[in-house]
Amino acid sequence: MIGILGGSGLYELPGIEDLQAVTVETPFGETSDQIMTGKLGTANVAFLARHRRGHGLIPSEIPYRANIWALKSLGVRYLISVSAVGSLRENLHPQHMVLPDQYIDLTKSRSSMFFGDGAVAHVSMADPVCTNLSSVIALAVEQFNGEHATDSVTLHKGGTYVCIEGPQFSSRAESHWYRSMGADVIGMTNMPEAKLAMEAQLAYASLAMVTDFDCWHPGEDAVTATSALENLLANAERAKTILALAVKLIDAQAPTSASHHSLARALVGDPADLAEHLKVFTR
Repeated sequence: MIGILGGSGLYELPGIEDLQAVTVETPFGETSDQIMTGKLGTANVAFLARHRRGHGLIPSEIPYRANIWALKSLGVRYLISVSAVGSLRENLHPQHMVLPDQYIDLTKSRSSMFFGDGAVAHVSMADPVCTNLSSVIALAVEQFNGEHATDSVTLHKGGTYVCIEGPQFSSRAESHWYRSMGADVIGMTNMPEAKLAMEAQLAYASLAMVTDFDCWHPGEDAVTATSALENLLANAERAKTILALAVKLIDAQAPTSASHHSLARALVGDPADLAEHLKVFTR
């Protein structure tokens, strides 16, 4: 199954047949919303609105552990995260798209692990994104551009995403600090999402949609929720088409992913003693 986490402005994915709203009980409480499952072509798809339909959750309120646990329990193996981001670079313009491959986690109050209480694991986050999955998404963008020459997407492959707690946007001093770190885009939702996906042995990749220049750019207005949402909605329909293309490519190719075996060298202790804790993550 292929999972999609929809960010701001993306609360549904058209074209899914046999659509069902599924409620999954998790050890970590309720998910952001019901998970919409169905078929897109021959692919089994699970779609979850990260912020809840209607955008009722700020980033710190998103139940990240429940979301990832529920998607994994439904059989998701590939997870595409669609997110709004601000640009920290001159060449990354609003309405461009980015496939980040690195993260800096500056969140402060979010549960970022499934392990603990006697179950110990230390997964590697050296490569937090599945490069094969990102490559398939990039191919979907290429296909989109080939079919929509007058409405093509500028895609940037690779880059570092700094994730802040929010919901406030950055101060100017912070925005310049993030740039000095080497970050390329800034957002509020991909952490601890990517960490939890790695612990759950999901191939994870993010399709980030640039909405603004944060507040570092001397020639641009500082970001506001209104201006960011306007640019996001301008990209949302293109993103839906790209996601549909990506789902079909993933279904056809079933790309290999090191993330599917992330616990192989991460567990501390006898795996037999952790069988109950791991039964969802090792399926």
